Amino acid sequence: MNGQYYANLLAQAREAVVQKRRGNLSRGVLFLQDNASVHTARVSRQALKNTGFSEIDHPPYSPDLAPSDYFLFSNLKKELRGRRFVDDNQMKMAVESHLDCKEKEYFFWAV
Repeated sequence: MNGQYYANLLAQAREAVVQKRRGNLSRGVLFLQDNASVHTARVSRQALKNTGFSEIDHPPYSPDLAPSDYFLFSNLKKELRGRRFVDDNQMKMAVESHLDCKEKEYFFWAV
């Protein structure tokens, strides 16, 4: 993968948002990426600006992010895998339902 290829992927991502999530571009789209060379290439940076997405800084080596990636979010993804949602609210309700049924000890995995 190089910067130009990634820039094309960003353009495709923007089109997918336009097609699948109408109205989200006007509310703003937050985009999270790391500091990989393909993400920091000049052509990639310009493509990200052209999409209108706002970039969220990714803190390097953050121990606060990794455990949730491997525990909370992986279990949530397993729960939601293969399901289709009519809108964002239906998806939010499914996530809240998944988390609400967990005992409080479920969230103390990092202690």
